[in-house]
Amino acid sequence: MSSPPVLNTADHSRDSAGMTYVYPVLSRRASGISIGINLNPNNACNWRCIYCQVPDLTRGSAPPIDLNLLDRELRQLLRDILHGNFLHLRVATGAGLEDIAFSGNGEPTTAQEFPQAVALVENAMRDFNLPGNIKLRLITNGSQMARPKVLAAVEHLARCNGEVWFKVDAGTSAGVKHINDVVLTPNSIIKRLLGCSLACPTWVQTCVFALDGAPPSESEISAWLELLTRVAPHLAGVHLYGLARPSMQAEAPRLSRLSTNWMDQLATRVRLLGLTVHVSP
Repeated sequence: MSSPPVLNTADHSRDSAGMTYVYPVLSRRASGISIGINLNPNNACNWRCIYCQVPDLTRGSAPPIDLNLLDRELRQLLRDILHGNFLHLRVATGAGLEDIAFSGNGEPTTAQEFPQAVALVENAMRDFNLPGNIKLRLITNGSQMARPKVLAAVEHLARCNGEVWFKVDAGTSAGVKHINDVVLTPNSIIKRLLGCSLACPTWVQTCVFALDGAPPSESEISAWLELLTRVAPHLAGVHLYGLARPSMQAEAPRLSRLSTNWMDQLATRVRLLGLTVHVSP
């Protein structure tokens, strides 16, 4: 019988634990082990980002969630990590558990049970003496932040040592359409981002890459920086990250990684806005 594979940052398989909703990853941005909660096991998302690593991605929302199964899976993985031999078998870096993150194969806040799922995770964290020791994170495109019940769940997340990583990949409508395949204005992004940041500590997360060998244009970069300027006082910071895993979308052959030097230069411009920046090339 073969041993389970050692986790690495290049593989964020949702099936790595053989569970429906819960999976472990070694996360660059969390700097350790992250327990992912995938509320979109149907591979459905309301966006279609051209760098998305989800195979067989479809447009849509999360399916009904079996909360009892989610609870059992989360508690089993927590037992394995905290009291079992998971770290010995699956982690070669000495990394420990850093967070539980609503992430996965689509937009988690499209799940009708998202508020109940936040409460469920809070209870599990309390039972394993984790509040204050790890983060509870929501990784989101922010599309549902105008919905009162989603904002209320985000406020609940804040009370669980939580934070939000809010996707903003472009500062123009054309850029958003090109990268995320949705129609949005900068003002609508700002409105949702401000609402989220007032409810919970919020980081902007932005994926940068070369398209057909060329980095983002100066006009697109300037528009993105202008958007950040308008919300900077309310943000915890910016996660600037590159391509770590291959896209599963049709545009994949056109995408390539940018140099660390290019990303560091962009980060310097963001820091001039008074924002903390974490760079993950």
